[in-house]
Amino acid sequence: MNDFNFYSPTRFVFGRGACDRTGETLAAQGWKRVLVVYGQGSVVRTGTLERALSSLDAAGIAHTELAGVRPNPEVALVREGIATARGESVDAIVAVGGGSVIDTAKAIALGVPYEGDVWDFFCKRATATRALPAAAVLTIPASGSEASDSCVISNDELGMKCGVNTDLNRPAVAIMDPELTFTLPAYQTAAGITDMISHVMERFFSGQPSVPVTDHIACGLIRAAMEAAPRVMEDPRDYDARANLMWVGTLAHNGLAGCGLNVPGARDGDWTCHGMEHELSALDTSITHGAGLAVVFPAWMRYVWGEHPERFLTFAEEVFGIEPVDPEVDDLSRIDEDITPERAVADAVEAAIDELQDFFVSLGMPRTLGELGITEGDIDRLLEGLKVTRGERFGTFATLTLEDARAIYQSAL
Repeated sequence: MNDFNFYSPTRFVFGRGACDRTGETLAAQGWKRVLVVYGQGSVVRTGTLERALSSLDAAGIAHTELAGVRPNPEVALVREGIATARGESVDAIVAVGGGSVIDTAKAIALGVPYEGDVWDFFCKRATATRALPAAAVLTIPASGSEASDSCVISNDELGMKCGVNTDLNRPAVAIMDPELTFTLPAYQTAAGITDMISHVMERFFSGQPSVPVTDHIACGLIRAAMEAAPRVMEDPRDYDARANLMWVGTLAHNGLAGCGLNVPGARDGDWTCHGMEHELSALDTSITHGAGLAVVFPAWMRYVWGEHPERFLTFAEEVFGIEPVDPEVDDLSRIDEDITPERAVADAVEAAIDELQDFFVSLGMPRTLGELGITEGDIDRLLEGLKVTRGERFGTFATLTLEDARAIYQSAL
């Protein structure tokens, strides 16, 4: 087990009616005036925003609103939010929505005390040293942004999508009411499930040796998501299934699933698949992040598993019950005599990857990049962005080049 730092300062208020306790929860933080950030209408249509604002009013917390956050949030609205927050002298930023809204709130919180342009943090020209506190009223379990150190923002002018990781991004409070997710469309639910599972896998496949306690946590989170998924697809109002998914999404990305698997001096995971997917949604902002991951992750797995087959064998057994074959054992009686131990390992790994991709597809996620409108002609543009955001060599599970990335994209078309 590698040395690690685990920091999770967020207070979680979880359960039925939690949204209606937003005001009293934030008042306990000593906040008096907040900027409320939300999306493009769903929180208004469902009444969630009104419930949160009424709760703030009841607690005597003044508030200003910033609406219009889109999926794959854009820096222009962040800049607008920074100007508004400064003009209103707010002491906190409150997100009411999913990952895109929360990331917008985080970026605003980073930008308010900074004298330069907030994009400086995302293009690595500056490092954040201060931020306003933030809170999240979560409506979409997916990104885990309600407790993570991550914030991802797009810049349409530059055609880029970049992230900032700092503990300053971790919200002070997360209000988590599973009932708010009852009205989520099936596609959005499925994309969220794919995203949370991907967060766990990025850490599991860090390239570091097994850490049994963390492996069990990580694979248990994936199994829990996979068990709840068909239940919410059949009955969107299944409270227990929704609650499990909401909590999995949080634990998948607050760092717990990577403790001890971190690469010394680097992040707690590989993150190649997220980097490659970000280029898809930077190219076409209508591509849902989870949908892109549903295609990219299995393609990456098939390309790299040979670097550390033992990790994939553990994954196969713990998640899918596909028993790994140890080439060193003597008893191979259950294997056809014509199959070598090496082939048996490959069959087990490939079966697990197939099971994973079939699960994503069963939820309504795409199997190929072509289903997302990506063509062979787009790959050069994807690689141009990847070179800027990840460099010419990247990855901790396997060190990849841009030509490796090209091969992975091509295999997924």
